Amino acid sequence: MTYLEITKENIEHEHICCALGAKQYERAVKEKKQWLCERMEEGLRFHRLDERAKVFIEYLPAGKAWIPIDAPNYMYINCLWVSGRHKGSGHSKKLLEQCRKDAEKLGMDGIVHIASSKKMPYLSEKRYFEHMGFTVMDQADPYFVLLVQKWNENGADPAFIHSAQPHAASDKGICIYFTAQCPFAVGVLDDLQRVADARDIPFRTKRISTREEALESPAIWTTFSMFYNGKFVTHEIMSPSKLEKMLDSIK
Repeated sequence: MTYLEITKENIEHEHICCALGAKQYERAVKEKKQWLCERMEEGLRFHRLDERAKVFIEYLPAGKAWIPIDAPNYMYINCLWVSGRHKGSGHSKKLLEQCRKDAEKLGMDGIVHIASSKKMPYLSEKRYFEHMGFTVMDQADPYFVLLVQKWNENGADPAFIHSAQPHAASDKGICIYFTAQCPFAVGVLDDLQRVADARDIPFRTKRISTREEALESPAIWTTFSMFYNGKFVTHEIMSPSKLEKMLDSIK
């Protein structure tokens, strides 16, 4: 198994796994690459399998992460993804080992990651991370859990920021908070707006462009969080047909 680190020097001519081969997301992938370059200035690391495959890990110091957690001196995993035929080949374990190696090299106390209390799309499986030595340290409504692998007993216990419960957004209709961290989140917005427009439902998107905006937003999962009439509905990056079904169920 050979892995490649994506850096500012090679990112232009290397793929980053996300939306691999999907032409409709080309613009969103470019935005993701720019976002990665900016975060690399803050310590972000990105490792992937040296093949044309969706096998990668992305992490950075938790104090720079765009999520509402208090985790001083921890590394935060933005995303760990192993898909298709590569599952069950030990890639997740190897990539997690690389993350821990980098965290220990920086003198950090552990690693943190957000997952869901039950299996859900776009969030890691809690059970797998528990198998890898992580424990649930905190939780936030309606289903988010903060997983921690801690190797320094004297280190602080990470937690969601006290206000980190999805609080009401002021907008009527659909309001989506998102970042450029995931090309799928950026790439699906126009299609979702067409669904809302066809139903005369107000539709707004709010792009989070700084860590401060992320911490001030009503979202826990800042990559993509959908609110309807001010209430949190889902973190799941939806297809138009799935949004249609969701709106039918709300009615």
